[in-house]
Amino acid sequence: MEDFRQRQRSRSYESDEHERGACEWCEYALVITLATILLIGVSALTIFWTFFYREGYGWADDIPEKQFNLHPTLMVAGFITFSGFSVLLYRICRCFRRIYVKLLHAIFHALAFPCIVIGFLAVLDFHNKKGINNFYSLHSWVGFVAMGLFGLQYAVGFFSFLLLLICNKGTANFRASLVPIHAAFGILTFVLGVCACLTGLTEKALFTLGAERYSGLPDEGVIINAIGVAIIAILAVVMYIVSRDKFKADSREMRASVDL
Repeated sequence: MEDFRQRQRSRSYESDEHERGACEWCEYALVITLATILLIGVSALTIFWTFFYREGYGWADDIPEKQFNLHPTLMVAGFITFSGFSVLLYRICRCFRRIYVKLLHAIFHALAFPCIVIGFLAVLDFHNKKGINNFYSLHSWVGFVAMGLFGLQYAVGFFSFLLLLICNKGTANFRASLVPIHAAFGILTFVLGVCACLTGLTEKALFTLGAERYSGLPDEGVIINAIGVAIIAILAVVMYIVSRDKFKADSREMRASVDL
């Protein structure tokens, strides 16, 4: 009788464990799908706003406003879409070999890098053409810090996690010690990118529409606000995914990733 009871308890525990596992996978699939839709959708919405309300893109002296349009689009793509996917790759690609995830992580950063650089040059040249002062606003200060951290993160990550693999065993401990620092500054850079995009959207709305018209919530104002809300939602979802212990690789997998 006692053996029968123990077998029943064992089956109950296995059933509970299976149920928890199924719920966790449903949660995982839901939040990853939501994050993917938001990350792609925010760039698509920014492109729609630019073409429908701001007359598209250009890099010509006669229409500098079209050149400026590259700035919000590329910064959202670089700081939000590509950087967001880069942050989430270690949660999304759980079945991949870690070296492949590292390469994808580097590729998404490599895609974000030219977006950020070109977006910065576009607004800098626009300001010079229009006689507008540079680096006077909170938006520009936050953006400048975010760009600096992004460049530093990319350089350190490329050197320590890719180039140092040439001397794999000799640098394993050093690379392992850098993982939490690199991850923490990666999250900080992403958060600063979000802040830069939100302050930039507010500036654009006030300078282009004017405070009085913007307060009346015209159609373009709704689109700008929707982009901002989508960015906030992305930040919330990304922070939730990153903070969930169940989505993280265990310590043995993390050590194996360093030893690759």
